[in-house]
Amino acid sequence: MTIKEIAQRAGVSSAAVSRYLNGGSLSQQKREAIRAVVEETGYRPDVAAQMLRGKGADHIGVIVPKISSDAVGRVTAGVTQVLEERGYLCLLANTDNDPDKELAYLRLFQSRPVAGVILMATILTPQHEEMLRTCSVPVVVAGQQFKGVPCVYHDDRNAARELTELLLRRGRRRLAYIGVTERDVAVGQRRRQGALAAMEEAGLDPAAVPCAVSPFTVEGGRKAMEELLGAHPDLDGVMCATDQIALGAMEALRAAGRRLPEDVSVAGIDDSWAGVHVTPRLTTAHFYYEQCGAEAAQMLLSLVDGQQEDTPVRQTMLGYTVVQRDSV
Repeated sequence: MTIKEIAQRAGVSSAAVSRYLNGGSLSQQKREAIRAVVEETGYRPDVAAQMLRGKGADHIGVIVPKISSDAVGRVTAGVTQVLEERGYLCLLANTDNDPDKELAYLRLFQSRPVAGVILMATILTPQHEEMLRTCSVPVVVAGQQFKGVPCVYHDDRNAARELTELLLRRGRRRLAYIGVTERDVAVGQRRRQGALAAMEEAGLDPAAVPCAVSPFTVEGGRKAMEELLGAHPDLDGVMCATDQIALGAMEALRAAGRRLPEDVSVAGIDDSWAGVHVTPRLTTAHFYYEQCGAEAAQMLLSLVDGQQEDTPVRQTMLGYTVVQRDSV
């Protein structure tokens, strides 16, 4: 099927079909007529042909920190679903958690004809601030709150706080915390702050809580847990900044002969698929990553369409759900 054939079947012009496929302005009557034909025929635009025709304005740049991450995959799924519905092609850039690569891709996308950029940020430096402020195309940040920039982010602090409160209600008093670099404000700073706030409210001294820093990996969590056990062998609870770190901590605890959850309780954050397939199953906080991606894409397309030119910068914080399983 071609656009011309779709137009003939729907009784509209080819230009109307093109506007429909690209999310342009169209009367409801024409939109319904075209939608009926598209659904009947299963028509899909040939995105490769669009690229060859140089339709750069139909592209959105998406910069992600780690393509293998479960959370990143879920955010990306939300982004691409919205973009595809509007006829946009997603150009994915993987930075391997390197802030310099994020900056390089931001520069690259400004030099290419993209309609806008979604940045799944981790570490936001002064260079990021300057580039985001002066970017020649609309930008939305996903996963971090950043002053003066449209963004969608999570309630990291309260998620960590509520999970730590759950550990405390289970009678755990000799708690430890395994986090990540505090250059990452959301995962590094806010999750640690939430966990320590819960401990302080329960009468524990936050300064005396054993803490370790890990990469975003299972292996990092295992090594951090081994170090904590070496210095504090009587630990009975561990709050981890991510599920991957928690899975590594559980490995180290089992290797040390500690029973889970009889001797030690463990909790993470992200609700990754792996947490359901370990024994015991991991207690965690479910973040709505697909919704985060969809919200970020919708926010960006509103900027691309000029719907937010004279309105305050929009920032959206998403909630979470604590998922109680067997590890606590």
